[in-house]
Amino acid sequence: MKYTTIALAALAVLATTAHAAPAMMSPEWTAQACDAWNKDATLTNGLADQWIKNDKGRGHKIIHLYRTDCGETTQTEMKIVPKDGKAICVYGGAVQNTKMDHAADYTMHATTERWNEMGAGQYGPMKAMMFGRLKFTGPKMEAMGVMGPFGAFLQLPGKIAGDQACPAK
Repeated sequence: MKYTTIALAALAVLATTAHAAPAMMSPEWTAQACDAWNKDATLTNGLADQWIKNDKGRGHKIIHLYRTDCGETTQTEMKIVPKDGKAICVYGGAVQNTKMDHAADYTMHATTERWNEMGAGQYGPMKAMMFGRLKFTGPKMEAMGVMGPFGAFLQLPGKIAGDQACPAK
């Protein structure tokens, strides 16, 4: 009887773990963000013109993102390409491109609290940048020219379930 109780408890823990949301901004979460990007017309259509064309001749743009309080080593990556007149995310996960060209690419980070606020739509990119709630490296003038789609991007944390624990490094 004692072993049965222990076995059932262990199975309950495993079942809970198997269905738990991935850590926000983990590689698994970022793969889901890539899928969500492709389902959002504001992102796919709104970034299909000038934004996606600024790719330094590589045929793609890279976005690295992480939660400041979890550390820079937890960065993940999204790869966006022009396809059929849209800006399409073709990869979301662990960092593959370690050398960024910030004339075209972006690295963005904020605390977990701030990502949650932006994800909930409490404020958009202008306020996030002006008050230093979102830190980013990349073409700032370009970002300012696509505030609507940028705002949709910042709401991804509110659309994708994510555990609040820091991603494993």
